[in-house]
Amino acid sequence: MVIGAAARVAIDGCRRIVSSHASLVSSQCRQMSMDARSVSEKLRSSGLLRTQGLIGGKWIDSYDKTTIKVNNPATGELVADVARMGVKETNDAIASSYEAFPSWSKLTAGERSKVLRRWYDLLIAHKEELGQLITLEQGKPLKEAIGEVAYGASFIEYYAEEAKRIYGDIIPPNLSDRRLLVLKQPIGVVGAITPWNFPLAMITRKVGPALASGCTVVVKPSELTPLTALAAAELALQAGVPPGALNVVMGNAPEIGDALLSSPQVRKITFTGSTAVGKKLMAAAAPTVKKVSLELGGNAPSIIFDDADLGVAVKGTLAAKFRNSGQTCVCANRVLVQDGIYDKFAEAFSEAVQKLEVGDGFKEGTTQGPLINDAAVQKVESFVQDAVSKGAKIILGGKRHSLGMTFYEPTIIRDVKDNMLISKEEIFGPVAPLIRFKTEEDAIRLANDTIAGLAAYIFTNSVQRSWRVSEALEYGLVGVNEGLISTEVAPFGGVKQSGLGREGSKYGMDEYLEIKYVCLGDMNRQ
Repeated sequence: MVIGAAARVAIDGCRRIVSSHASLVSSQCRQMSMDARSVSEKLRSSGLLRTQGLIGGKWIDSYDKTTIKVNNPATGELVADVARMGVKETNDAIASSYEAFPSWSKLTAGERSKVLRRWYDLLIAHKEELGQLITLEQGKPLKEAIGEVAYGASFIEYYAEEAKRIYGDIIPPNLSDRRLLVLKQPIGVVGAITPWNFPLAMITRKVGPALASGCTVVVKPSELTPLTALAAAELALQAGVPPGALNVVMGNAPEIGDALLSSPQVRKITFTGSTAVGKKLMAAAAPTVKKVSLELGGNAPSIIFDDADLGVAVKGTLAAKFRNSGQTCVCANRVLVQDGIYDKFAEAFSEAVQKLEVGDGFKEGTTQGPLINDAAVQKVESFVQDAVSKGAKIILGGKRHSLGMTFYEPTIIRDVKDNMLISKEEIFGPVAPLIRFKTEEDAIRLANDTIAGLAAYIFTNSVQRSWRVSEALEYGLVGVNEGLISTEVAPFGGVKQSGLGREGSKYGMDEYLEIKYVCLGDMNRQ
């Protein structure tokens, strides 16, 4: 709504940042002004700039006309005012999905597949604009944001294909005059609650299999990053997703969540976010006995053994730790390094981290954007202070970046112990704690000593060790000599308190299906 004024806001904001570096600031302001104008023009011309919610195929304001502000975390500038919706709008969205379910679910798998394929094609056709929108509202570097669009779109493509592969079963009967059948049918209306760190991919990973299986969906994106969700929904409409099959409401998160959880018409909740919120959703879903799938917090170890290839270990851990400035649930939260390679790894890793470029996501060469808001920075600061107060040593970074706003220096801390917050809880920031271990058994014990169990990483040249440790780790995902392991064709999900169910792959489809047993009797009659 106010992106047209973003250039003026960016210039005014930049002038106030660092007066002692006037020429540099002026250059940066001109760049941000140009990028804001470019994004605004492209989004307007393509119809992708949406600030209203989507209910029943129509774009609508909140019923009380209130709005929430969406800000660029890199500059603090206002990107847009979007509708602040609540319980009434959510109930109408649920009703719309409920009404659309019979017709959408009765389409053939091939018909649903064609719609999803058109949606995929449109997402790819608009990947530049969608990437710019992600950078504007979430802050990640533009190259990384466009990569997210390709990753997010891959789930729509995959499930367009997988829609035609929902197979039932025929069971050999226990009596000769019976035939026993197993059918797989869509569960019904799905409530999808998604986070801010992947504004597109966390939506498509849920909506793709839901629509493919015949379900209808009400999406609640994060109030911090709703614009990408709305743009994706606009493209879904253009692709032929019928009114009501996909609805988007955002704004008052508690009201929207309560409406989704209390409605008997919503048969499934799928959520990506913190473990604390996930537990509350599980409890709130109990009265209506909804099916629940949860992708929750992690405390991922990256385990570097003495026999690892040092270059591979540094490259893999760098990718696992610093992607999206450390703001992913599968980020390497703890770097466990064996005695024999500890000092060499610390030195090589520090050299690699020093080369990371921190800056606005639209600036060429930027690899590290801002954290999402000041609360995120304060959390990182408190974890670092706690570690230092208990004896850990900062060998790189350890403070807010000179760029100001919510930028934080890529940080490495050594001599971290298991009594420090940074080794117990999810950091969600660009801080890598190095923890020393002696034996393989020590590494497994340290890695598993957490309530979380989402992702883990191993670096070793021993095939035997890679099998032993992979099987011993209590995690849903394990990367061996690789730091980027997420893909649409493999199941994604955790164990212990990192969640329930799986997303992606053929297994992700099962989360949106009910199994029905049909017994046909009196089959021998002529």
